[in-house]
Amino acid sequence: MKTVKNKTALITGASSGIGEAFAYELAKQGANLILTARSEDKLQTLASKISKEYNVKVSVFTGDLLQKDTPQNLYNQIKKAGLSVDLLVNNAGFGKWVNFLDESTKGYDEMIEININALVKLCHLVLPEMLQKGDCGIINVASTGALQPCPYVATYCASKSFVLDFSEALYGEYSKRGVTITALCPGNTTTGFQSVAKANTKGMTADTPETVAKQGISALLKDKSFKIVGTANYLQSFLPRLLPRKTVINIVSKMMNAKVNG
Repeated sequence: MKTVKNKTALITGASSGIGEAFAYELAKQGANLILTARSEDKLQTLASKISKEYNVKVSVFTGDLLQKDTPQNLYNQIKKAGLSVDLLVNNAGFGKWVNFLDESTKGYDEMIEININALVKLCHLVLPEMLQKGDCGIINVASTGALQPCPYVATYCASKSFVLDFSEALYGEYSKRGVTITALCPGNTTTGFQSVAKANTKGMTADTPETVAKQGISALLKDKSFKIVGTANYLQSFLPRLLPRKTVINIVSKMMNAKVNG
């Protein structure tokens, strides 16, 4: 994708955190927006601020991506409004830092539904029209947790490993046909994620949502299949490639056990 100016971007989980930062940064670069999340009040307030500040068109469609039919319903509403998606930012998602058996299967079902199933469905819905138009893109928000097995964050990190592999596979299929797919891998970021995940991030460095959004858009425009946010996170990503897998598991297990059970 060469530019986001005058394009229309659909952002999931847009009411706060990284999603909100994407909304502001894309509008700043001249993109029109379609914002979706569960909170209509937050979305409408955000839409009003952005449209006034950057003079772009901002549409709002509320929906709960934990519901299996929401991606299709959302897409139907977008088409009914006469809109077309040039850039999809799959940002919605959540995780839990927890002993595996201390979370319910319902909780894991919901995590997988939003982190994986909704993301796949939305990609499948928007790709055909993107391929017809060309110069389009998808940013799927993964995590540095996708880069290795993560005891005590097992399901979340495994879901983000799916996002990373899935995104790069789609890049391999469609990048030569005018659609760039980029997996964005932020590390610890100052958002509401920590509260939902009950994550003890004390002592950990953190990036801002604005930094994550800017680096994600830049990576997309540079035709990158993935982007790890932050130099330290990038350097740490080499450890799973250099060390035996069992060693990596033990290192992460010791660190995360102290965070979850310490």
